[in-house]
Amino acid sequence: MSTDTYAASAASAAEARTGGDHDRRRLLQSIVEVARAIFAARASSIFLCDSGELVFEAVSGAGEEFLIGRRFPADRGIAGWVVASGEPMIIDDVSGSATFAHDLARSTGYVPSAIMAVPLLHDENVGGVLEVLDPAPQARSAISELDLLSLFAMQAALALRIAERGRSAAAIEARGGEYGELISVMRAFEDLGAERREAGLRLLGSLRDLLA
Repeated sequence: MSTDTYAASAASAAEARTGGDHDRRRLLQSIVEVARAIFAARASSIFLCDSGELVFEAVSGAGEEFLIGRRFPADRGIAGWVVASGEPMIIDDVSGSATFAHDLARSTGYVPSAIMAVPLLHDENVGGVLEVLDPAPQARSAISELDLLSLFAMQAALALRIAERGRSAAAIEARGGEYGELISVMRAFEDLGAERREAGLRLLGSLRDLLA
């Protein structure tokens, strides 16, 4: 391979990686924005696990201007508990929670009163956490709402797999389980009220754009 050909190939690969990273970030941002809207929350965020730490990958609401890229220990706080257990958690009042890391929250500039958090799962491995901070009171402690948030986490995990592996829509459909995850999300949105359903459909539109 000539030097010019090698350079062109390397540039093309780098451009593909950059495009994939942009698509991933855009879709994760869509997920937190829609989650925040549907739960009428003050903020929503996605953390991804990286070398024993949790990294803010997407933020909507409080802290969105400066939290992206910040790292925290993966063994502390609500997010750390969700990573370790692989289970979702709802806390209606963090002031009485021994799990909530008050110092980490203060460092972000926003200390919530309530948190909903669910893991991003792939083959039983936790790749990250989706959190909703200070959701509307009717969303707190409601099992159906936690199930809906889990579907958002499923969507985020699927988005990461698509972006990282560069799959086409046909490849997703060929993997019946993952295609079934999308169907589950779509059906859940159908049961929502008009405003929340519209927000959910915007999220599915973002995923459609990524697959295209």
